[in-house]
Amino acid sequence: MDLMKKLSSKNFFVFNLVLLGALFGFALAFLTFSCTQPGNKAQAQGASTVVVPQDALSAAENLQTAFRAISDKVLPSVVELKTVSIRRQQVPNFNGIPWEFFFGRPEEREDGNREREFRSQGLGSGIIVRKVNGSGSKPATYYVLTNYHVVGDANEISVALNDGAEYPAELVGKDERKDLAMVSFQCGDDLPLAVLGDSESVMVGDWAIAIGNPLGFMSSMTMGIVSAVGRTGGPAGNINDFIQTDTSINQGNSGGALVNIRGEVIGINTWIASSSGGGSVGLGFAIPINNAKRSIDEFINKGEISYGWLGVSLIDPDREVIQALNLSGKRGALVSQMFLGSPAERGGIQPGDFITALNSREVRGMNQLTLMVGELQPGERANFQVIRDGVQRNIQVRIETRSNNVAAENSKLWPGVYVIPLTPSIRESLKLDAKTEGLYVGQVIARSPAAVVGLSRQDIITAVNGEKVKDLASFYKVMREKAGRDIWFDVMRGDSTLETPKYKR
Repeated sequence: MDLMKKLSSKNFFVFNLVLLGALFGFALAFLTFSCTQPGNKAQAQGASTVVVPQDALSAAENLQTAFRAISDKVLPSVVELKTVSIRRQQVPNFNGIPWEFFFGRPEEREDGNREREFRSQGLGSGIIVRKVNGSGSKPATYYVLTNYHVVGDANEISVALNDGAEYPAELVGKDERKDLAMVSFQCGDDLPLAVLGDSESVMVGDWAIAIGNPLGFMSSMTMGIVSAVGRTGGPAGNINDFIQTDTSINQGNSGGALVNIRGEVIGINTWIASSSGGGSVGLGFAIPINNAKRSIDEFINKGEISYGWLGVSLIDPDREVIQALNLSGKRGALVSQMFLGSPAERGGIQPGDFITALNSREVRGMNQLTLMVGELQPGERANFQVIRDGVQRNIQVRIETRSNNVAAENSKLWPGVYVIPLTPSIRESLKLDAKTEGLYVGQVIARSPAAVVGLSRQDIITAVNGEKVKDLASFYKVMREKAGRDIWFDVMRGDSTLETPKYKR
């Protein structure tokens, strides 16, 4: 019995030993087979057999070297701007717990009123563009170009360099129309200045590199291409013709540099179009640097930007207006109003003129012409090419300085009414038959001659100074030839017809 147990135990041990050996051999064979299959050849040999073509590798490395050089060249001249805006608000003058309990005790003024101070912080970018050496032992003053919306309402400003050093700064000048501003700071170190390029030479497809401080991440660099040039329709009141890029631009990039492959600044990153709550979707816009070059000197020398003034109100005509004035295929800007006594009036430009060129440079639209006129020097004689009654004319105008309150001088805006052709939709909405002729009043400017004589929106102008006007072309023709010192209108208003009083200049 004991012998049988011993034999049985021995057999069991041998069986397990054989089984373990078989399993080990099978595993070894499987691993050897797997490692030597064609798909695993690289693992078996320890290295990939795929070879990167040398010419492609060299091109990529050269491009990488260029981007590294751009980084080294531009980053030190792009700074972070930190701002604090302070707003004071009067709080209710009552005794008791509620206000003090939740917000703390407000400041008591001498007149008994109480105020609270609210501080909001902001971040943006800027470009070091100018250096003025200090006298004696005084440090140099550096000038930083940025956006108006970055520092325009700030009470406290500081500049942070890409090495982390931080300096207090002060506002030198600001301009809301171009969304430009300049701050200065003093530093004893020798800091590099940005190299300004030529934005007129920028073309669609060029490399575009944005450098700034998006969302507070200092000294960030992103890369893309120029998607378009001459874009308009930016933030309200901005007259720039923007460079569009798909380079990633986010909040905090404003005021930073858009540079070309040579590391030259070609634009100032300003705004983005986004459907994602403000995040980058590849629609970034930069102010062309040529729009800012003259502004740099004016900020430093005068603290503000001066503009040339023509004295007209412009519109980009829609399809109906283009057809009504027989301007199909033409590009330019339409003079809808004129300021009395302005350079335009003295030079001979009239409402209804379609400006196609300024000093032999093509005009693409209202914003571009506004910018072009603004860049002219006061006293300069400018040549305007216009189309009037289908005939091309050349008119020379002596430009003057634009005053800050010119937009408020509505009483001098002639005639002060925006008229629209009677389109089918307007006829339908007002229930006008096809025989009705005239112009629809789309807007009347407050305090203007049209407002003084009593014109109202939705009136139908049928005659000017007794001369019938059936379309836009005849309206402007009568305005030029019949409306001299006096002007009055025949209008349809609802079911009534009336004649306005005369306006005398």
